[in-house]
Amino acid sequence: MSRRTGLILDFGGVLTTSVAACATGFDRRAGLPEGTFLSIIAKNPEGAALYADLERGAISQIEWNERTGALLGIDGTGLLGRVLENLHPEPSVIAAAQAARAAGITVGIFSNSLGLEPYDVYAGYDIDRLYDAVLISEHYKMRKPDPAIYPIMLNLMRLPGGACVFVDDTARNLAPAEDLGVTTVLAKNPMDTITRLEALLGIPLSAQG
Repeated sequence: MSRRTGLILDFGGVLTTSVAACATGFDRRAGLPEGTFLSIIAKNPEGAALYADLERGAISQIEWNERTGALLGIDGTGLLGRVLENLHPEPSVIAAAQAARAAGITVGIFSNSLGLEPYDVYAGYDIDRLYDAVLISEHYKMRKPDPAIYPIMLNLMRLPGGACVFVDDTARNLAPAEDLGVTTVLAKNPMDTITRLEALLGIPLSAQG
């Protein structure tokens, strides 16, 4: 097998703390039964369609806030920012990504968009400077796991699939990458992710590595 020289990272839940944990905290603050928000965006047909449209850039974040708030039975003003109030950087994975880049690995971000205003989830992460390639789904009117968006990411990386490792915390997003020869990692926790990447890339990526 040829040496892997590319690392592609999902954003939310990989370079950040858990999105699901944020959703649980939001339910609690909003006085909703635990699991309500995730159920609306994943299992409710209208809510799931709205979320997919947001990720593809087919609707604005403001429209999504209002319409999803209505499904939740609450005021949707600033909804996304309220849901992700406790989302924070995951320092260990960010440091590992930069260690990989310093070792000569091409490192990219492959992220499903949540709209960029009024709440910008990427603010403060300096993604354009710290990563070699950045794909935010709304710019291409597609989203993971739409198969057609994966070759675009590889083109931005300027690498073939077989040279890349892709990390995502959502299992359904991995299969289209695997179809292109990409080695995939399902992110479960930062320590496990870093350990897997060290083995796949053959380089130390942590202070303990």
